[in-house]
Amino acid sequence: LAYTMFRAIASSAKLLRLGVSVARPSLPAVSVVSRQLSDAPKLSPAEFDAKYLALFNNPQSDGWVIRKAMQDLYSEDLVPEPELVTAALKACRRVNDYALAVRFLEATRFKCGTQEKVIWPWMMQQIKPTLAELGISSIDEMGYDKPELYVHPEQGMFE
Repeated sequence: LAYTMFRAIASSAKLLRLGVSVARPSLPAVSVVSRQLSDAPKLSPAEFDAKYLALFNNPQSDGWVIRKAMQDLYSEDLVPEPELVTAALKACRRVNDYALAVRFLEATRFKCGTQEKVIWPWMMQQIKPTLAELGISSIDEMGYDKPELYVHPEQGMFE
């Protein structure tokens, strides 16, 4: 296909150099069809929260189901409610996956976007009792809020 296309272009260029006009085939009219990519109905905010709360609170949910629910939740254009974050952290603790809980906290913080300085402290205030109950350290307590080799500007590099 690429070779045929190259030959057509090369022969058109040769004819143009010779002064021969090349007739272009007329292109058919193109129509744009718009359709919804999903047949799933739009959920109200209450139904949305209930769906994920049910997934996270289900004792039969294993690590895969919890990860899938977190990935689906992360793909949405929203910052999850503190109730969802709390349920997700409890689900992580139930399947004994501390690393997943930390990654979920990081993802939630990242979802705050440009409003991180406003949303994240409020979120931490809301979920702090759950973090203490489950024995999960916050991102700030673990030092994950800074790069790994972070040096405070006042300390200097070689002090």
